[in-house]
Amino acid sequence: MNPQDMIRLSLQMSTLMVNTQTVMALRLMGMAGMVPALKGENNRMVSEKGPAMLKAYNAGAAAAMSGKRPDQIMIAAMDPLSKKVSANRKRLLK
Repeated sequence: MNPQDMIRLSLQMSTLMVNTQTVMALRLMGMAGMVPALKGENNRMVSEKGPAMLKAYNAGAAAAMSGKRPDQIMIAAMDPLSKKVSANRKRLLK
């Protein structure tokens, strides 16, 4: 593992954290009536957790079983979550 790999992992983790906090804040503001919320948003935020975590687990397990380095396993596991959170952020910011 070289420094670029560590930087990439750190950036992906940081982006995931910031996007997650943004989505959480937007959803809480929607629940409080501070911003318009889509109908069914509360149900959606609960129902999407299981499938997203399953995809993350499967991607991480597949990377581990194929002999990837620890940073590559983390990136593989975070990728499905990053995509879902990023899509939610874009949708909620419309």
